[in-house]
Amino acid sequence: MSEERLIPTDYGEGRLVMHRARRPIATLLLSHGAGGGIEARDLVALAKHLPGQGINVVRFEQPWRRAGRKVATPPPTLDVGLRAAADALRVRTPLVVGGRSAGARSAARSAKQLGASGCLALSFPLHPPGKPEKSRLDELANAGVPTLVLQGERDTMGRPEEFPDPLPDQTDLAVVPGADHGLAVPKSGPVSQDDAMSIVVECTLEWIVREIAGNAVRR
Repeated sequence: MSEERLIPTDYGEGRLVMHRARRPIATLLLSHGAGGGIEARDLVALAKHLPGQGINVVRFEQPWRRAGRKVATPPPTLDVGLRAAADALRVRTPLVVGGRSAGARSAARSAKQLGASGCLALSFPLHPPGKPEKSRLDELANAGVPTLVLQGERDTMGRPEEFPDPLPDQTDLAVVPGADHGLAVPKSGPVSQDDAMSIVVECTLEWIVREIAGNAVRR
């Protein structure tokens, strides 16, 4: 069961789609990419499976998408929308902000200011396609909270081997074999599409239990 809620932002109306756990240990707020919506396969998989494991999942549709635009508004507007979504939630559990692609960048830029306990970066666009010299690594490095990057093996906006070793402080990297920027895998790839989404869900769950819920208990 999901529940929808419209919220005001400085750039128009946004939409929250909430999937609640019975006894939540954390809340995961996810926004979408610059060319797609909250129907992205990874966001749907997380919303479907994590609530049963004690994690609230909230997918946030940015105002530009709700207004019917095909391309995202400038990055600062995404951060404003994400803040409005986080403010509207008022959660009692530890909050993890995340998203895919442009949503991952926004989460990394905003996590500390939002008081989040962690950041989930799905298909982080380390650089524009074909322009590795234009690195966005500083956004990850400045997140200021435990961060999990889930990256496709064939992501043209940042293959796993393009990330530095060691990674920025508090950052973990998990790889989805054979996956592209949309975390889609070829039929002849090393894993099926269902298996690829299972990797996304299981890595996220393990990381939240270890780094977010576990830290909250220790504090």
